[in-house]
Amino acid sequence: MSLAAGLTCSLASACALNWGWVAQHGAASTLPALTIRRPLVSLRLLFGDRRWLIGFGAGIGGWVFYVAALALAPLSLVQAVSAGGIGILALLVQRASDTPLARREWLAVAVSITGLVLLGASLVGGSNSGQSSTWVAVLAWLGLSAVAAALAAGPLAPLIAGGAGLGLAAGILYAAGDLATKAAVGGGLWLALVPAVLAAHGLAFVCLQLGFQRGGALATAGASTLLTNALPIAGGIALFHERVPGGALGAVRLAALALVVVGAAGFARGEDVASIRLTDESISA
Repeated sequence: MSLAAGLTCSLASACALNWGWVAQHGAASTLPALTIRRPLVSLRLLFGDRRWLIGFGAGIGGWVFYVAALALAPLSLVQAVSAGGIGILALLVQRASDTPLARREWLAVAVSITGLVLLGASLVGGSNSGQSSTWVAVLAWLGLSAVAAALAAGPLAPLIAGGAGLGLAAGILYAAGDLATKAAVGGGLWLALVPAVLAAHGLAFVCLQLGFQRGGALATAGASTLLTNALPIAGGIALFHERVPGGALGAVRLAALALVVVGAAGFARGEDVASIRLTDESISA
């Protein structure tokens, strides 16, 4: 019963989070330029926009459902269900946009969903609840995540689609926060990780909002969603010793993770929607 309730919470989380991201993207892309150099002004712009605020509230509700799911079900199963939200995101983006998604974006969605379906199949042979991890392992993962996010948002960002680098950074940080959340829900001294959870999610929030002004929803939230869901599955195995299936199921899991990475790369190479819009406006002027 608790497993079914956990997976139901995970599905509710995916729906709420992805709807909230589309709403936030639509609002943030019309606001004056956000900048971390003026954080209070930027936050005032965001929280002063009613449409963005509704999307943010939906995202908070999705996170609450996610925490409940983690308390009821194994991390790998929760992430497998949550990852299906990329399909929901694609449909919401197309419905909210006046133009259909590009063929490359649909291909990235198809590859991602295929990987996630295979990932779910592989979890049939390895979905135990896992064990507790160690402080050293969790802190090492958080440190490496911070470095990887900095590279994605910094040196890597100019080489890929607008907003995608920030989306990748947000996904890495959200994943780090989710892994810290899984450790923290165990209680005891692990509750000391709560500040790390808040810091990771706070920085991820900043990266995602900045990315919304620099690219399309799939290039930002799409890349973020894939990493947010795929990385904790690897973390569940590495940190919490959730069992890896052997034989064919193990091969399926490796293929699934590879397809998720390819899908994320596809979003990163998608059309730079923000640049196209600015170019069109410049020509019209």
